[in-house]
Amino acid sequence: MNLIIAASSGGVTDILRETAETFGWNWKLFLSQVISFCIVAYLLQRFAYKPILALLEERRRKIEEGQINAEKIRKELAEAEKRYQEIVTKANADAQKMIDEARESAAHLSERKQQEAIAAAEQIIAKAREASAIEHERTMESLKRELGRLVVDTTAKVAGKVLTPEDQKRLQEEAARQLAR
Repeated sequence: MNLIIAASSGGVTDILRETAETFGWNWKLFLSQVISFCIVAYLLQRFAYKPILALLEERRRKIEEGQINAEKIRKELAEAEKRYQEIVTKANADAQKMIDEARESAAHLSERKQQEAIAAAEQIIAKAREASAIEHERTMESLKRELGRLVVDTTAKVAGKVLTPEDQKRLQEEAARQLAR
């Protein structure tokens, strides 16, 4: 209330003077404190605040770079994962193709080997038949000779005479003809 009365009666300067006396304000002391504050503020600004701001700015820049690098790494990782999946998919497809080709090749090889085995078996059978036919002919020739000899010997004993070589040949040929029928 005093302030309202003082403002209306004497002015603002009286109010300030009265307030300064009430709180014990000394202008010389105030001026020295303002100068001290300015010196401390300047020193803090120069040696503490600026380096701290520079350090904070450097940290902020590093954090930004880290975030940019993290985003870049995330993108590269996603791309690498995508390439990995593509490579795995392609490798699986290639492996399946190789397996299919191997199966097909194995089937063809098996079929070819089977055909070769059949051909070899047929050759063996043909050779065996040929050998059998040759052996049969040899046996038949041997039988014919033996039979011719037996016929000649038997005829000589039955006839009681010695046969000439011409008679022997004729009897052998006749026996061979009879055997060939």
